[in-house]
Parts: sequence; structure tokens; C-alpha cells
Amino acid sequence: MKLLLDFLPVIIFFAVYKFSGDIILATAVLIPATLAQMAYTWFTTHKIEKMQLVTLGLVIILGGATVALDNKAFIQWKPTIVNLLFAAAFLGSQFIGKKTIVERLMGQAVELPAFVWRRLNLAWVAFFVLMAALNLIVVYTLSEDAWVNFKLFGMLGCTLVFILAQGIYISRHAPEQTDSKEE
Repeated sequence: MKLLLDFLPVIIFFAVYKFSGDIILATAVLIPATLAQMAYTWFTTHKIEKMQLVTLGLVIILGGATVALDNKAFIQWKPTIVNLLFAAAFLGSQFIGKKTIVERLMGQAVELPAFVWRRLNLAWVAFFVLMAALNLIVVYTLSEDAWVNFKLFGMLGCTLVFILAQGIYISRHAPEQTDSKEE
């Protein structure tokens, strides 16, 4: 559910673009859609993650620049900037604090050795860098329509495949669960 909520503004952006063919209009709708997503998240959970705030800030700044300057390059660069910022944060967590970001996010759900947390964290760094690069490749080698499709389907698909691979990796390193109930 959270992944769907995270991608909801992108889905709205996609729908507006496909209906209108206008990336500037789609961006103008993306900004309030992202604000509404944050408001919903706040009212339902009473917290907003730092990563969500970074994304919101960049949507407002780069989306606003896209609309104000009538220049799609700003919104097209947003996924690259967001992914590089996330990569930097995850990489920095390898050296700052006792736990990586991945362990802080998932440590309550699963117990893993420290080296596994570090590998998972570095895998996220690599994933974010790859997604940043893929975004630029699509922006500069394919059509605007192809980029809009990639922004929704390509990035979502890559994220789902990566999360699945991460789950498989975690399952190989998680301790066996024993059933403590007597039959």
C-alpha cells in the first residue's frame, strides 16, 4: 500500500500527460498531488519521512521551475536528483551512526548480521545511482512520451524487481524462525 501511495502522484502525472499530451500541465497537477499525498500521509500516520520531504521539496522547486519557465528539463531531471540524493544519504549512513539507513528502516522487522545490512545498504546506493543514470539516458535518447512511460512503468518496475531481489537476499541470511507454540 505504501509503495502505491508513494507512486500515486506519478500515476496522476502520467494520467494527466496521457490525457492532455502537455508535460507542463501534468507537472502543474503533480505539485498539488504531491502536497495532497503528504497531507494524507501526515493525517494517517502523523509522520513524514525525510525522503518524502526531500521529494516534495524537489517537486515544488523543480516542478515550479518547469511550470514558471515553461521548460520540461527541470521536471525531467528531478528523478535523477532525487535518486542521487538518496544514494548519497544511504552511502553516508555507512559511515555515520551505528546503523545504516536500511537497518534503521527494516531492523524492527528482520534480524540480520551487520555485514548483510551493509551489503543491502550498498545495494540501495547502487540502485539509486543506476536509476539516476537510467533517467538521464531515457531523457536524452528517447522521446518525451517514452520518458513519461519510463517514469511510471520503468521506475516502478525496476523498484519492484529490486525489492523482490532484496527480499530473496534477506531470506537467505535471516535466521530460521522456530515455532514456539506446542502442538
